[in-house]
Amino acid sequence: MQAKEHYEKHLANFYSWMVGELEPKSVEFQELLSSNGIKPITTKTAIDLGAGNGIQSIALKNSGFKVTAVDFNEQLLNELKSNPNGNDIKIELADITNVTEFEALKPELIICCGDTITHLDSKKQIEKLISDASKILGINGHLILTFRDYTNELTDEQRFIPVKSTKDRILTCFLEYTPEKVKVTDLLHEKVNEKWTQKVSAYEKVRIKPTEIVKMIEQNEMKIKLNKSISRMQTIIAEKTAYNNVYKT
Repeated sequence: MQAKEHYEKHLANFYSWMVGELEPKSVEFQELLSSNGIKPITTKTAIDLGAGNGIQSIALKNSGFKVTAVDFNEQLLNELKSNPNGNDIKIELADITNVTEFEALKPELIICCGDTITHLDSKKQIEKLISDASKILGINGHLILTFRDYTNELTDEQRFIPVKSTKDRILTCFLEYTPEKVKVTDLLHEKVNEKWTQKVSAYEKVRIKPTEIVKMIEQNEMKIKLNKSISRMQTIIAEKTAYNNVYKT
């Protein structure tokens, strides 16, 4: 199953419960922006690719950016729409791989967080997304990526990951590795009318090393400003250092 179908049929129904309280996570991302000098300067426009229910979009808005939130899942975008903190955020139901469609916005910041890039079909698709993002960024614009590093295989019982549990919900992930992908199976147990039910769905993520991502970024006239693991998510901030796009003069 591809990521889009997995979200539509399974994960979007409990995604917000899974990630937990939105406000502190949004504040945490806002602090990441501030501590790395990311603030609106030129066009003041930011694009949030794979925005989901808006953790990063809200942080961007609160940092002074004009935000366009892009995601393929309407349910999660509707949650962002209904959030009072989501006012003034432009919502786009679209495939994030079509980022060049937003070229006219002349963004000075593009982000793709929450392990979204590993949802793409291949390393080549990730490479193209990075290239396209660089093309539409203005000079000194920034790209922020966060993702999980699946290059080191978990084995045996380590492949069973307890994600979250409450009195009426238990979410566990099971990982299966192939050379290029990791298959993620989400097992959700829910207590309904005093009876436990199980819902299962699986999809694949790309296994890509942080060093590979860095190489892709540097090949597209961007320099690395930050590259570290934060809360088990590899976090990369890159700055556009030269024109390689239609704005070139």
